[in-house]
Amino acid sequence: MGVSRRQFLGWIGAAAGATAILGGKTEAASNKEFKGYPGSFGVLHDVTRCIGCRKCEEACNRVNELPLPKIPFTDLDVLNTKRRTKPDAYTVVNSFHINDGKPPAFVKSQCNHCLEPACASACFVKALKKDKTGAVIYDSSLCVGCRYCMVACPFNIPAYEYSDPLTPRVMKCTLCHPRIEKGLLPGCVESCPKEALTFGPREKLLKTAQQRINKYPDRYIDHVYGEHEMGGTSWIYLSGHHFNEIGMREDLGSQPAADYTSGPLGAVPIIVGLWPVLLTGIYAISRRKDKISEEERIEAVSLSLAEAKEDMKTKLAALKDDMTKEKEAAINLEVRRALEEAAKKSASGQPGTANDDSKVTSGKEE
Repeated sequence: MGVSRRQFLGWIGAAAGATAILGGKTEAASNKEFKGYPGSFGVLHDVTRCIGCRKCEEACNRVNELPLPKIPFTDLDVLNTKRRTKPDAYTVVNSFHINDGKPPAFVKSQCNHCLEPACASACFVKALKKDKTGAVIYDSSLCVGCRYCMVACPFNIPAYEYSDPLTPRVMKCTLCHPRIEKGLLPGCVESCPKEALTFGPREKLLKTAQQRINKYPDRYIDHVYGEHEMGGTSWIYLSGHHFNEIGMREDLGSQPAADYTSGPLGAVPIIVGLWPVLLTGIYAISRRKDKISEEERIEAVSLSLAEAKEDMKTKLAALKDDMTKEKEAAINLEVRRALEEAAKKSASGQPGTANDDSKVTSGKEE
């Protein structure tokens, strides 16, 4: 039997009661205000330079060793269909046709790696955290599958592996964190043929963005998206169109998402020492349930095979018996016909019958 939502909430209530009894401090694991690491990295996406070639998608797929899509990366027709990130696609490019005399705008979407990530703030087991490089990284070994991060993200980015019933994960762009730690560029940045993507320290990228706006005021909207949105993001944007025209939210404000999530989560009493025990218990129960389900499945399959084998054996025996009876009936019918034919010939006095004067023995005349 699985763990129901009622049971899970009951365990949380038990944790809350234990907190009250023990007088422990009640605060969520990831709710402390955090302004990001000084000197952390980011990416500047200049939408005016993007040509929609999907090279970034292809590079992301390759460096993260993701399954190849059904539609090849050379097919650019998919740009006209509104797409979002998926468990097997950490980044997607969409096209926007605005009737202002300008060419279509191509916009790359992925995790924006917020300075104060809503996903990390909503995660009470710290499966998501902000790294000193600027990346928001995910530890699947800690994740309990609550998917609060998906609800909390204002950019609708994290994707869940619903197709994996046993060990599903929350999947999203990692800012190529492993590559950054090795001194390499993120795969998408390295593959961009038009330098629409620029990697570097976030503060330097903000200066670069402002310099471009000042130098080409007719090309750009006077706003760097991500400088202040939701407290700031590591992935920032320049555009020649208003951002709400290219699928980006302009209603987020500058207040960090953590300010919104910390209150509700802070109202849930959690004992830091008790939660690992509780979650381990849930994990163990879940694994036990999976094990029992697997054993039951194997037993059911074995039983079905045995029943099928016995049923087939019975049917074969019955078929053999029917065939034997049919064969005997056919033989008896032929014997009866032969006797009847012989009797008819004997009655008519035809030669070769029992009344014939000629005698034959062993095929020779005497």
